[in-house]
Amino acid sequence: MDIRVNFSGRAIRYTEEEIAVVVEAMRNADPLTQGTYMRAFESRFAAYQGVAQGSCFTTMNGCAALELSARLCRFAPGDEVVIPSHTFTASAYPYVKKGARLVWADMDLHTRVVTARSIEAALTPRTRAVVVVHLYGYVADMPAIAALCKERGLLLIEDAAQAIGAELEGKKAGSFGDMGIFSFHSHKNLTTLGEGGMLYVRDPALAALVPALRHNGHCAFGFERADYWKPAMGNVDLPMLDDVPLQPANYCLGEVECALGAKLLERIDSINDEKRARALRFMDALADFPQLEFHREESRRHNYHLLAARMTSGPEARDSFLRAMHDEKGVKCVVQYMPLDRYDYYRRQGMGQAACPNADLFYDTMISFPFQHWLSEEDLEYMIEASRQVLSRQEARPGAAGKALV
Repeated sequence: MDIRVNFSGRAIRYTEEEIAVVVEAMRNADPLTQGTYMRAFESRFAAYQGVAQGSCFTTMNGCAALELSARLCRFAPGDEVVIPSHTFTASAYPYVKKGARLVWADMDLHTRVVTARSIEAALTPRTRAVVVVHLYGYVADMPAIAALCKERGLLLIEDAAQAIGAELEGKKAGSFGDMGIFSFHSHKNLTTLGEGGMLYVRDPALAALVPALRHNGHCAFGFERADYWKPAMGNVDLPMLDDVPLQPANYCLGEVECALGAKLLERIDSINDEKRARALRFMDALADFPQLEFHREESRRHNYHLLAARMTSGPEARDSFLRAMHDEKGVKCVVQYMPLDRYDYYRRQGMGQAACPNADLFYDTMISFPFQHWLSEEDLEYMIEASRQVLSRQEARPGAAGKALV
């Protein structure tokens, strides 16, 4: 059957006002990188997040922001980072590249994010940092996790790539920790033409290192020049952290993307609110099928970047549902985020062991529904009805529902 409702790689459609901002920047930005649009986006983003001006830095993507955060951790040999096993690989491998060993923390089966308890179970005397991923757009219990990290003297990094605009106790996701990472990839609720990212750094001394780290080590000379062209346009140096040099890179985001990002900040709350309302509607429409378990959250703690569920009747029932939705109904649901300890990349480096039964169970039974913001009302209703029909047929088969997994 032809696909009617696809799992799109594009989360939003741009308004004419947003397109006009892009065109204006294309015509007038000079230079096309690291100019007034970048500074405006960083300033507006900091204001939106409720954090200090000068603490937010655009990057070419979320992974670049993660790599910068890993540089600022300054890992020593043997240092460990506690991180969820159930997340996208980009959340993890930047820390491996900078010398850390990853230790996997399990997720809560209902909220799909790590908890203070699951993090504490993974801590060792070698733990240097904790990475919390607000997966699917839900903010983890950051007050409890932050208190644990403070007590143990650990760096706390938030991967809020999927959670922009989500908040807990009046604080935005990505503003609780020592550093916060955001992604503006094509899949995200705020996307800057396919790629883009932001790094938040709480400590002003660390934040002062970021401009040179993300732009080839460029910095000012330590003396006044009589002629602006002598000895060169600018200095290049190694940013130093506790007398240790940090290698720079080029992670800059263009002016056109920055112009669009600043404009989209005006709409992100309404995008999130609209997606949450639709998610709740979808869940309510399927509430009489308890074998399909959703995470329901009515507050802004969840932005419903993705709409994920798990089939409590087991992997076979999940696979049967996916197959029927695709082959018979033309709805492409997907399975996401295989536990990272199962990947060859981590196994080859001695990180293939994890005590994360909830992550394993969730992955083996999860379903992610198409949920792009621009999904039409007609297609949303079609997906609801298609789901109901497939679930009803599964229930009608003798023994098909099976025993719920816990």
